[in-house]
Amino acid sequence: MQKKRIAVIFGGKSSEHEVSRVSASYVISKIPEEKYEVVMLGITKTGRWLLFDGELSAVADGSWEKDPRNKTAFISPDPSIGGITVITEDGLHIIKPDCVFPVLHGKNGEDGTIQGLLELSGIPYVGCGVLASAGCMDKIVTNIILEYAGVDQAAFTWFYVSDYRKNAESIIGQIENDLPGYPVFVKPANAGSSVGVSKADSREELYAAIEKAAKEDSRILVEESIVGKEVECAVLGNDEPVASIPGQIAPAAEFYDYDAKYNNAQSKLYIPAQISDELICKVKDTALKAYRTLGCTGLSRVDFFVTDNGRVLLNEINTLPGFTSISMYPKLMAACGIEGSDLIERLIKLAYERADSNV
Repeated sequence: MQKKRIAVIFGGKSSEHEVSRVSASYVISKIPEEKYEVVMLGITKTGRWLLFDGELSAVADGSWEKDPRNKTAFISPDPSIGGITVITEDGLHIIKPDCVFPVLHGKNGEDGTIQGLLELSGIPYVGCGVLASAGCMDKIVTNIILEYAGVDQAAFTWFYVSDYRKNAESIIGQIENDLPGYPVFVKPANAGSSVGVSKADSREELYAAIEKAAKEDSRILVEESIVGKEVECAVLGNDEPVASIPGQIAPAAEFYDYDAKYNNAQSKLYIPAQISDELICKVKDTALKAYRTLGCTGLSRVDFFVTDNGRVLLNEINTLPGFTSISMYPKLMAACGIEGSDLIERLIKLAYERADSNV
């Protein structure tokens, strides 16, 4: 039987470039060699696309970029080409993948941009489509849609940075009027892995938090601080998704920021989450409701706060969650008996299923 060709895209022009490389290394290592041929397509932080054919270890540590055998390559949006255009000394060469696995976190990868390119190309791809990717990446859009759907979440308000520059005091007043009080969390509308997120315990700290978030996006979300357990649920599937048993995070830092997620091994994970069976069911049901409401397909990780009085508040949805050695999504699916190569193969099959349903 002829092997299917899977193109794995990694890196990206994003603040999450480094963790994308680590996730891609995990994904590639779990793709069954006897069934699939892997093509590695890396994107540098400056946005350059390169076909890489070296050792997998070079992907994780970043040394892949210096490989002299790299060739400029990119996915053509022309469906009649349906593949990767490689520029060589002899001219153009086309590699036609059967499926693309875009292991890209954050902007330009998880926000609908690469998904739009792949839709134009006609190549099946793993994960959510354009609308779900864009909507879930934008925290403000996510909150507004889920509020309409009746999904419980923290009180929030939002504003444009341009309006803040014109009248900072007015925006500060809006925040203090709309939310119960300090502390609050300040987040750029579009940034993953807690990049640009700060906790502000006072008006003075709020100014600094806004400036930090403004470096990442032109729109800023501010939410009330919720005291509760940080619980996550993995969802897998298209039309009939399934939710994993929830897991709980005890972050090494004050909150689960970028360093706590990817660099600090002191963060502890509990699977299952240390909550009642009733709350576990509520988390799973809410995860599936949010997943379907936002039009997700393939996979997502849905993050919650569970309070001591039994509230289950949705925090955010990640349409391409981390696949590192300490990442929750693969750990949660493994706890449900779907791990390693089995998980990756299911994701690839879901990509084909979604592509067939869109014809």
